[in-house]
Amino acid sequence: MKNKKNRNFLIIVFIIFLSVICIYKLDMYDKNIMEKFFSTFVDIMMDSTPFIVLGAIISGVMQIYISNETIRKCIPKNNIIGYFGAALIGLIFPICECAIIPITRALIKKGVPLGFAMTFMMAVPLINPIVIMSTYTAFNDNISMVIARTVGGFVGAILIGVIMTLLQGRRQYLLMDRLVDNKSYCNCGCNDNGIMKYDGNKFKLLLEHSIKEFLDIMKYLIIGAFLATAFQVLVPTSIFDNISNGKMLSIIFMMLLSFLLSLCSEVDAFIGKNLLNQYPFCGVVAFLIFGAMLDMKNLIMLFGTFRKEFVIKLSITIVSVVILVSSVFLLAGL
Repeated sequence: MKNKKNRNFLIIVFIIFLSVICIYKLDMYDKNIMEKFFSTFVDIMMDSTPFIVLGAIISGVMQIYISNETIRKCIPKNNIIGYFGAALIGLIFPICECAIIPITRALIKKGVPLGFAMTFMMAVPLINPIVIMSTYTAFNDNISMVIARTVGGFVGAILIGVIMTLLQGRRQYLLMDRLVDNKSYCNCGCNDNGIMKYDGNKFKLLLEHSIKEFLDIMKYLIIGAFLATAFQVLVPTSIFDNISNGKMLSIIFMMLLSFLLSLCSEVDAFIGKNLLNQYPFCGVVAFLIFGAMLDMKNLIMLFGTFRKEFVIKLSITIVSVVILVSSVFLLAGL
């Protein structure tokens, strides 16, 4: 409990520290930027928060109403089917990356194999009807970009799931200690530590669990959104104007840009459309795939959910796989 209080205190201090620095910088350069800063921050929070709520509710439903045994029965015994199914489930489960972390956390608590859970977490923000349609709308004269993003995301998600299984092996201690302590929910919602006592009202328990899940993830979203806002407002985009020479360099740069901008996967294609006028096809593909798998706000949320060593492994794997997938398009002359 003491560690949790210390962690929350450090988070608050960190946010205040960033606020003071940003306000000082904004006041020093341009009074009008202050309005832009808060407007951008509010936009990111408004875009992300509904999906966090959705993710918390779905996580609560899985924890309270679905038993571990039911989950185990749904897991394919064939790994190939399992990975393909995890990568394609987004077609009937259309949510963006903002909601995927609490849902993945619930799946791991319920005993879903790590590889399937990671494939699910990487693929759903890319392989879902809303994202596919938004990409098509943005690139309506370039269907190849829709295919590249969808197929590249599908292959990349499966590769990440397989690699993380190989790296992690049978070690399943992935979640932070405070989350492992609460993993003893059965499908009735009983909890050994007494935080939530089951009184026969599952709906009440669902609300309690969803609120707890929402509040737990929101503090990390706030930090991530704050950092992304600071980048968008305080860093002049003109410094990137000359980074368009060299396709491999553009891939790495576009991945960095998507990480820092922290755009929702349902709207980033409209930014990518404009980038295509200045950067090569393979670079924009990297922008669209990487941003949906890992961005600044999601990395903060991952560190708040999983152990540090695991998040570092996962991040390196995502970077490597996206570079590999994007390089395929580069070699194809795109």
